[in-house]
Amino acid sequence: MNEQQQSLWSFMAQQHDKLLTQTLQHIGLTFISLIIAVLVGLPLGIFISRRKKLSGTVLGVAGVLQTIPSIALLGFMIPLLGIGAKPAIVALLLYALLPIIRNTYMGITGVDASVKEAAVAMGMTKQQILLKVELPLAMPIILAGIRTATVINVGVATLASYIAAGGLGEFIFGGISLNNTNMILAGAIPAALLAIVFDFLLSRLQSLNLKKLKAATAALPVAVLLMASFYFIPSAYGGKLTAGFTPEFMGRQDGNLGLQSKYGLKIHTIVIGDAVMYKAAYEKELDVISGYSTDGRLKAYDLVVLQDNKRIFPPYYAAPIVREDALQHFPELENTLNMLSGKINDSVMTELNYRTDYLHQTPGRVAKDFLVAKNLWRPERNGHAGTVRIGSKIFGEQYILANMYSMLIKGYTDYEVATKTGLGGTKICFDALTNNQIDLYPEYTGTGLLAIIQPDKKTVDSLSVDKDKTYSYVKNVFTKYYHIKWLQPIGFNNAYALMMRKKQASQLNVKTISDLKRYLDSK
Repeated sequence: MNEQQQSLWSFMAQQHDKLLTQTLQHIGLTFISLIIAVLVGLPLGIFISRRKKLSGTVLGVAGVLQTIPSIALLGFMIPLLGIGAKPAIVALLLYALLPIIRNTYMGITGVDASVKEAAVAMGMTKQQILLKVELPLAMPIILAGIRTATVINVGVATLASYIAAGGLGEFIFGGISLNNTNMILAGAIPAALLAIVFDFLLSRLQSLNLKKLKAATAALPVAVLLMASFYFIPSAYGGKLTAGFTPEFMGRQDGNLGLQSKYGLKIHTIVIGDAVMYKAAYEKELDVISGYSTDGRLKAYDLVVLQDNKRIFPPYYAAPIVREDALQHFPELENTLNMLSGKINDSVMTELNYRTDYLHQTPGRVAKDFLVAKNLWRPERNGHAGTVRIGSKIFGEQYILANMYSMLIKGYTDYEVATKTGLGGTKICFDALTNNQIDLYPEYTGTGLLAIIQPDKKTVDSLSVDKDKTYSYVKNVFTKYYHIKWLQPIGFNNAYALMMRKKQASQLNVKTISDLKRYLDSK
């Protein structure tokens, strides 16, 4: 335990610059959205306290907004506002509205009627009653709403990195993708501490007596504005090109680390989720992205792969990995899964991905069409000899493969199938497999080597030039240490690639990664 703690603190010390930047961005996003939420929510709460017939509608709409899953809400924002801070701030603002509106309404309507009558008898106007009587008396309840909204925003802001808005989510998602617990904790611990600190400070403010509360409330907007400005401190870049890399790509040797060490590539980089990265490049919000060699969105968004002339993106096999005890429990499973071996090459996988990523055909339909075309599809047997649990990561290719394996098992064996797809990054899938939550999922030998085994650099360099050596090494290590078996490779090579829009690459005369470096160095 002490060694793990030491390695965590060592990691945080090594990454202190990035950690500080992400923390400042996180605080900034939280309070920019909070300012806007207060400016919108406070007047709305006051309004419905005067028009009580509308209170149910307004609070109902705010409640519905808060029930929308945060990832979905961010996705809805992208077509309207693009990527970066704007959609993240709008999403956080919408989540913060309900507690602020509701508590403002409850606080004002909860003021004793006799107090308001006394104010009227003293000759106060409606505005004076609001400002000098109702709001001061309602302020502890209003602050409780702001306190709740702040804690919500600190938590939801971790998802901002999904759409390239920065924040502590970069470490969290990167750690999930890279099977790096220290990286996850480096993002999660500061986020949790921020929530605790802000909640504590606002609770102290809420508990002040009325006289002190008035003075503190007057100073509160200044403090909130100051913390909102933190978002703009880390970012000051005037470069010509911007790259969008996934959290996993940022931390791998066959990714950004290799680009820096072997190419000396220095490009302004933002961390972004895989699901929105391609479209951001297509819409000219990003110039260079990290992608996958078999991704159908290459064709969909008219992108071109830059030639890796120094070979930092070695070829890797895709194959199903299965727990050995599952193979013993389901004796027909291995031969059934190996029916896909050698059946899908790079161009076929790219076309299948294109159908799901761009034509929006369901992975089930794409999988069945392929199996029918290869004379592999059979009707389900509706067997009752046990249930095989199939997992997958959260992108189209994995969904397609999971559906193919499901259909093969149902058609060729008496086993039933339960699918647990969309499990996020490598760590989630691998942990689910080793903890007996799933029996198998499709994996890539490069990910097994670099994200799970994580051998020394000498071993990586000796293996990465030969996909068969990589497969053999990974297979042996997984069997020895994890009791997990790599089955026969499916046939296609899924490796990382750098991509640009075809038109832009042509205009800049960039065909290779070295060309890209020369262009950047000349600016």
